[in-house]
Amino acid sequence: MALLLQLRTVTGLRGKADRIAKAVFRGLSFYTRVLENCEDEARFDETFRWPVASNIDGNEILEIQVFNYSKVFTNRLIGTFQMVLQKVVEEGQVEVTDTLIDDNNSAIQTSISIEIRYQALDGTVGAWNDKEFLETPSVHSEGDGRYPLETDSLLSSHRQGLDISPGKSNQQSAERSFRSKGKEKTKEHKAGKGVFSAMKLGKTRPSKDDHRKQDEPAVLEAEDLDRKALLRGLEPDTISLASVTAVTTNVSNKRSKPDIKMEPSAGRPMDYQVSITIIEARQLVGLNMDPVVCVEVGEEKKYTSMKESTNCPYYNEYFVFDFHVPPDVMFDKIIKLSVIHSKNLLRSGTLVGSFKMDVGTVYTQPEHQFYHKWAILSDPEDLTAGLKGYLKCDIAVVGKGDNIKTPHKANETEEDDIEGNLLLPDGVPPERQWARFYIKIYRAEGLPRMNTSIMANVKKALIGENKDLVDPYVQVVFAGQKGKTSIQKSSYEPLWNEQIIFTEMFPPLCKRIKIQIRDSDKVNDVAIGTHFIDLRKISNEGDKGFLPTFGPAWVNMYGSTRNYTLMDEHQELNEGLGEGVSFRARLLMSLAVEILDTTNPEINSSTEVQVEQATSVADQNCTGKMEEFFLFGAFLEATMIDRKIGDKPINFEVTIGNYGNQIDGMSKPILWRKKEGGDGNEEESELLQNSSEDEGDEDGEMVSVSSSQPMKPLVTDRNYFHLPYFEKKPCIYIKSWWQDQRRRLYNANIMDKIADKLEEGLNDVQEMIKTEKPHPERRLRGVLEELSSGCLHFVTLADKDQHHSSRTRLDRERLKSCMRELENMGQQATTLRSQVKKNTMKDKLKLVQNFLQKLRFLADEPQHTIPDVFIWMLSNNKRIAYARVPSKDILYSIVDEEMGKDCAKVKTIFLKLPGKRGFGPAGWTVQAKMEIYLWLGLNKQRKDFLSGLPCGFEEKKTARGQNLPSFPPISLLYTKKQVFQLRAHMYQARSLFAADSSGLSDPFARVFFISQSQCTEVLNETLCPTWDQLLVFDNVELYGEAHEMRDDPPIIVIEIYDQDTVGKADFMGRTFAKPVVKMSDEQYCPPRFPPQLEYYQIYRGNSTAGDLLAAFELLQIGPGGKSDLPPIDGPTDMDRGPILPVPLGIRPVLSKYRVEVLFWGLRDLKRVNLAQVDRPRVDIECAGKGVQSALIQNYKKNPNFSTLVKWFEVDLPENELLHPPLNIRVVDCRAFGRYTLVGSHAVSSLRKFIYRPPDKKAQHWNMTGEIVVNMEPEVPIKKMETMVKLEASEEEKERKKKKKKGGGGVGEEVEEEEPDDSMLDWWSKYFASIETMKEKLRQQEAAAAEAEEKEEMEMAEEIKIDDSPMKGSKAQAKNKEKSKAPKDDKKKKQQSAPELPEKKNKPRIDELKVFNKELETEFDNFEDWLHTFNLLRGKIGDNDDNATEEERIVGRFKGSICVYKMPLPDDITKEAGYDPNFGMFQGIPSNDPINVLVRVYVVRATDLHPADINGKADPYIAIKLGKTDIKDKENYISKQLNPVFGKSFDIEATFPMESMLTVAVYDWDLVGTDDLIGETKIDLENRYYSKHRATCGVSQNYSIHGYNTWRDPMKPSQILSKLCKDGKVDGPHYGPGGRVKVANRVFTGPTEIEDENGQKKQTDEHLALAVLRHWEDIPWAGCKLVPEHVETRPLLNPDKPGIEQGRLEMWVDMFPMDMPAPGPAIDISPRKPKKYELRVIVWNTDEVILEDDDYFTGEKSSDIFVRGWLKGQQEDKQDTDVHYHSLTGEGNFNWRYIFPFDYLMAEEKIVISKKESMFSWDETEYKIPARLTLQVWDADHFSADDFLGAIELDLNRFPRGAKTSKQCSLEMVTNEAELPMISIFKQKRVKGWWPFVARDENDELEITGKVEAELHLLTAEEAEKSPAGLARNEPDPLEKPNRPDTSFIWFLNPLKSIKYLICTRYKWLIIKIVLALLLLVMVALFLYSMPGYMVKKLLGA
Repeated sequence: MALLLQLRTVTGLRGKADRIAKAVFRGLSFYTRVLENCEDEARFDETFRWPVASNIDGNEILEIQVFNYSKVFTNRLIGTFQMVLQKVVEEGQVEVTDTLIDDNNSAIQTSISIEIRYQALDGTVGAWNDKEFLETPSVHSEGDGRYPLETDSLLSSHRQGLDISPGKSNQQSAERSFRSKGKEKTKEHKAGKGVFSAMKLGKTRPSKDDHRKQDEPAVLEAEDLDRKALLRGLEPDTISLASVTAVTTNVSNKRSKPDIKMEPSAGRPMDYQVSITIIEARQLVGLNMDPVVCVEVGEEKKYTSMKESTNCPYYNEYFVFDFHVPPDVMFDKIIKLSVIHSKNLLRSGTLVGSFKMDVGTVYTQPEHQFYHKWAILSDPEDLTAGLKGYLKCDIAVVGKGDNIKTPHKANETEEDDIEGNLLLPDGVPPERQWARFYIKIYRAEGLPRMNTSIMANVKKALIGENKDLVDPYVQVVFAGQKGKTSIQKSSYEPLWNEQIIFTEMFPPLCKRIKIQIRDSDKVNDVAIGTHFIDLRKISNEGDKGFLPTFGPAWVNMYGSTRNYTLMDEHQELNEGLGEGVSFRARLLMSLAVEILDTTNPEINSSTEVQVEQATSVADQNCTGKMEEFFLFGAFLEATMIDRKIGDKPINFEVTIGNYGNQIDGMSKPILWRKKEGGDGNEEESELLQNSSEDEGDEDGEMVSVSSSQPMKPLVTDRNYFHLPYFEKKPCIYIKSWWQDQRRRLYNANIMDKIADKLEEGLNDVQEMIKTEKPHPERRLRGVLEELSSGCLHFVTLADKDQHHSSRTRLDRERLKSCMRELENMGQQATTLRSQVKKNTMKDKLKLVQNFLQKLRFLADEPQHTIPDVFIWMLSNNKRIAYARVPSKDILYSIVDEEMGKDCAKVKTIFLKLPGKRGFGPAGWTVQAKMEIYLWLGLNKQRKDFLSGLPCGFEEKKTARGQNLPSFPPISLLYTKKQVFQLRAHMYQARSLFAADSSGLSDPFARVFFISQSQCTEVLNETLCPTWDQLLVFDNVELYGEAHEMRDDPPIIVIEIYDQDTVGKADFMGRTFAKPVVKMSDEQYCPPRFPPQLEYYQIYRGNSTAGDLLAAFELLQIGPGGKSDLPPIDGPTDMDRGPILPVPLGIRPVLSKYRVEVLFWGLRDLKRVNLAQVDRPRVDIECAGKGVQSALIQNYKKNPNFSTLVKWFEVDLPENELLHPPLNIRVVDCRAFGRYTLVGSHAVSSLRKFIYRPPDKKAQHWNMTGEIVVNMEPEVPIKKMETMVKLEASEEEKERKKKKKKGGGGVGEEVEEEEPDDSMLDWWSKYFASIETMKEKLRQQEAAAAEAEEKEEMEMAEEIKIDDSPMKGSKAQAKNKEKSKAPKDDKKKKQQSAPELPEKKNKPRIDELKVFNKELETEFDNFEDWLHTFNLLRGKIGDNDDNATEEERIVGRFKGSICVYKMPLPDDITKEAGYDPNFGMFQGIPSNDPINVLVRVYVVRATDLHPADINGKADPYIAIKLGKTDIKDKENYISKQLNPVFGKSFDIEATFPMESMLTVAVYDWDLVGTDDLIGETKIDLENRYYSKHRATCGVSQNYSIHGYNTWRDPMKPSQILSKLCKDGKVDGPHYGPGGRVKVANRVFTGPTEIEDENGQKKQTDEHLALAVLRHWEDIPWAGCKLVPEHVETRPLLNPDKPGIEQGRLEMWVDMFPMDMPAPGPAIDISPRKPKKYELRVIVWNTDEVILEDDDYFTGEKSSDIFVRGWLKGQQEDKQDTDVHYHSLTGEGNFNWRYIFPFDYLMAEEKIVISKKESMFSWDETEYKIPARLTLQVWDADHFSADDFLGAIELDLNRFPRGAKTSKQCSLEMVTNEAELPMISIFKQKRVKGWWPFVARDENDELEITGKVEAELHLLTAEEAEKSPAGLARNEPDPLEKPNRPDTSFIWFLNPLKSIKYLICTRYKWLIIKIVLALLLLVMVALFLYSMPGYMVKKLLGA
């Protein structure tokens, strides 16, 4: 055993020096000799040998270092080369030429050429490390060494490349056979564990006993699996299903899987609705503002109303934006909420703060919504300012078909915890900082000619100017802002070096940055290409995460084709919508983010986008070294070419970037040279000459061949053509130059492969669950095992890469985070594996699905490298259809895992139409099916590029490359071909697509294989055809080696069409299959043959369109001709002529079944061809047999059938999965014996209708002995505040303060007030119930979270427990547990929270059940015995958007089906009262017409879609049932989107004619017709007849008076005895002591009842009710009865299908007319608000800040007055008089305000009605919180008054006023939570001091004054009795305030005030001033006279 290294040459050295090299392996190093004075090349040509004792592991590394040798100093390292030996270990010999890396890990120009050989001990290629293979490599050796290969290759049964092409030496050919051998796959796979085990990647060692394995089975049943596994001592879970069934998954090494889904879904527009509710704002920064909220989505803006002078406005306004755009466009739209101060018609207002996020962020939230969250407002103009307030809102984004579950809105009294409910996605910190996003744009290349202006041509013609015809600039859009670079005139290679800077909060709530290269043009400024950067992919928010970073890296842009037309039909593709169909350009750019330190004063605080110059990319290294790449492709087949283009010659063009593009393709990257100056020059020229050692210089001249020769197609059949690529297969090859960034793609490939493997495994598991194969959990464990080993493998592979010259910061960070994530995932997978049990299977499967998404997310590499490859089909040089192959999928690597999944494999590709043309039906038809082989890699690694092709060909080269061994061929000539016969067993299809207007189709299938096609017969009028037909394809010729075919047959395409009498057949769907192959030397015997029927999913575009049940076998025709094939036995069907049926071994085994059909009636039949349906009949058909119903004689009079039950017998397959569908068709019998089809329905699965006789041994119900059902008086689930009250029993005050934390439903109000029953009404009950519902939801969430934690804790024990077999007792208890669970919860609650004594004596409110969905969903649509089948008619629309199933429904059939195997056990038919006419449908009521009183209660509607321009609606109720049509138009509710209706309507109806109830909400309009907002439909008939008894809900308690009166005319005892009788249940037996026995269950309960007068009477009703509420516990007959309830039904509008328009809370009671009449309807009319009067006396103010300066004295003073109001908009504001000239801030007022208001106790809201504007027709009712606002102002005479401060008191909870002015502090406002709160509605009268506050310049709250006030609340009656006057007026006048002297007004008595000023305050000041003036005068005089005296003195005058 030894490793040999031949070190040949090192080239590309710099300068002149002595060179030496050192090679190290396993710590042992060898040195070469010193080469003296070598210049650029050192030829060492030395061989080193390392003897090795143990097998070399594929992960080991060989290292070679090259030095400059120095005798004196230490040697200087030039560069290092490291190589992973995996390839060596596998193949035994590898030649490598690669670059060296310097000590900074960056590649240098020097390259090294070596050859390595590895001789393993036994002559085999060494085994992979033990993690990978369990079987030890065979130890017996077969000759020493690896090289006498010829014998070896002859012995092996593997394919060999003995087709030695001219010019190849034997050695090479052997080497190649050797390679192929390593790649080959043996049929019976090793049960390898690793993710890279023998399945996909083709690394099995050829083992010695191959010939035996040829006939081993490919399909094993699961039992075999277990057996085989046990023999090997493996756990059965680790065997992959895929590895043993060649049928379920393609286990292939030469072919990759085709992708079925054809249609691009990206660019298609969809309906979206964004609904935003602005509730309120808080803590807005600013003084006395008038805020308006502007809501902006994309380009649309809407505004709320303006609220005057308040910092916490309450809006509660709802806005809806509708869009019809593609998803990508939608999710990039920005939602911007801004608060604007004082906006009106004339001025735009000033921005206070704004918040923005993109629609995508909202859409990714759970339920696609944020509910009741606070948005943080910030000011984009002022970065240092911090937060500007909070805005509370709901935001929801609904796409078509999403349903939004609104959390129930009852009353929003929960105190708002702003910090806890911020409007931010999970994981985003609340303190977001400002950050700068620097996007650097360096340069672009490869731009197309945007020759859009015709002027360019004119210019060129006139002046002959030949400039580049494009003026590019780059535009970046991020978070709603745009930045642009400068325009580079006329340049295909523009150089910008500019950076665009965005300033945005970090993390931003916008996911994508859009980068667009645009062409600047005066005529039309268009996009050249667009690229989106997803911020989630270039950053990581974890604790070890990193800020967004990108590049510098190239991004490739794709879009429309590069031919230049003025109006490009595919322009949208350039905007980034849909999949690009051609390369457009590459852009070199980078991105960096810097978090701003806003405290820094230098910071520029604007968020405008800035553009500035940037430095160019200095380090070429980070973008990668230029390398020459080689792309090779071979077209092995081109079939299924659309007939429209079949008459012109066709050729194919392959391009990569612009290389290969015939219009402006590039030959060599000369263009880069000029840019980079000298250095680039050398490198470039070197690149060109030195392409590859063995090709010599001629190769430099190798011209790329990028397209095949045009050829005329041949006819396949009437739809398709094919090209005659028989033995001659055309090839293409292209050389291209790209920066070498393969590492990125390699890592992505490794992850992709792990993900593919995982996906395949998951599909297996789901398939097993679906087809009920045993032990899917084992397979799942195997999948997890593979996943974890795959993840660990990635970590080891990537770990080596860490020291690679990781180019950009993102590369390094991504690598680290991917390694972390995968390591983590591997551990989680291991943990999960131990948790997977039969019963935890479903949940775990979901978790594993998340892994898959995560892997796919990680594998998507954001920094592009090599552009994708495009394959275009050209017909007559016109581009028709294309396919796009990601370059990473075909990228070659020495290491298998890194290789692209389609590299060197034959891939089936379907070409599709470009852009919009591919939408809809056009995109579904295949344009062409190609089998293409692609290889992309470095030019110097290209010697392997043919290795994956099917063998047996010769290469044809161009003249120039004739004798060059590695010169690529231009075509391949196959010398080997095999002949086969294909048998397609087409049994049946089901749930096909309706292609005719009748709602049915006339389907036939067309099977394509290679270039042949055949059709099945056409079956008329069915969606579930059973063709039962064998199609035989004779003489199918396949090229290549025989055994390759066995493992890797080509795929079969099956298309299903609808035959039309005229015109061509309509396409209905397509699927693929792989045949099972039998070679001529194999036996036709089990287990592989005969093949089994399998279901293949049929796709139509992206949507599934049914299943095909079929089997396919491909049989080789041996030397003996067809006679050797298994005979096609089986009758040729005489009736069907020459059609062969599916042979016996393959078709399913049948048994006799009986199908009983219950015919009840038909409903809502629409007209057919304008004629009414009058005499319909139903035909039932299943597997060719069927039965017809009786004829309905007059559909209008009675749409029910006269004969209820009929039956027929039919042969069905034993295997239930193969059961054919059952068809229901309704026909109308017209005169003269004509029939018209009305509609049809296919029951695709009979599963749920199969009756299985009960197993007598395992009786679920224990029928012996009595079981006492524990009936404790149920305690309601504790509401929040009852829990709270436990601690707070001491002080009343405390308790009331906590009251605010609870829900504040009526129940609690009532508890506080110790009411009598008369105060309780239905609404008390309703609000209490809503609280309960909310509390339940809260607890469920908490419980779910707890359970998760617990599960993790108990993992170990869980494993022990689960394995115990399930005890019988468990099974018995199961049913009971279900019903008892809620009860037990409540018991526990009760024990844990003993109620307080003070609460005991308060009455408990009886509750009802509030369902936050329709009743139907809760009770399984009431289809307990009567099912509703929708009858469909008409085509399914081609455009998925337009035709929903709703529109195709033409009626409904009501009935049921029962299927059972014959014969039935006797005991069923012998039961008492068995009526043979009804068969299985015993005890069914008669279906004669019946009269019913229907009572509809409508409680309220929520979140209605606004119908008027003002964003509101005026809703009213409309009810329709049969002929009754009630429109409650006069009671419309003005301008309300959450109206409370509180109405009941009585309607008399006759079932079955009138059974569909429609409740609609309309919008009232003064002029024009009223618009429908939304409607909901209820099928009353199913409810009426249901066993759940949905006629009238069973209430919680029985009482005969008060708010909870029993509504049903039948008392509980009567209901109970009727139920017992109908269900043949023994009972009820009432016993003494409050017991009742039904069957063997005993219930207990109270036995007395109180009437109105308080008299007690004995009664059994409570007991009976107790049984009814637990009816589901009763054996056999029990089921849950509908409780007294309110259901919430979504309102839908037919014009906007699928999008909810609001919800309606309601319920329906039904009473048969032949019973005693029910009592009057319950009164649920909305509570009327109560009239109150609030009297506020403002006594005094103190410490008010002084605002004015005195004109004369400059003294501070204020002219104080106080303003107050109660209702939102200051409508009722009242001012005190002015206290002038207060010098101390004290003011005396003694002033009374009087505010009358209407108040709703239950909702704690004031109700005001007012006209919205002068033009309004009527008053609108508003509900606003009860808040009293007091403000203090400074009065000015001439200018506007100055606002000084304010206090807002919520009348329900405000701080108690301070006793004195001293004790009154800012705490009372800021620290509300700790202070005792009071409610004026409880206290009635309060007096005290409260602070006035305002914000100072720094946004801090400061106290600006104090007010002493008294609040007194009276009801309207009390106010009438003791009236009081406004201000200080009579009655009950207040005395005048005693104000000090100063306050008289100076200009009324100026002298007096002057005297006052002079005498009192300024006396001394005046004296001082006078003295100073005198002094000044003296000095002045002195200075004046001084000079004169001086002169006199001097002159001596």
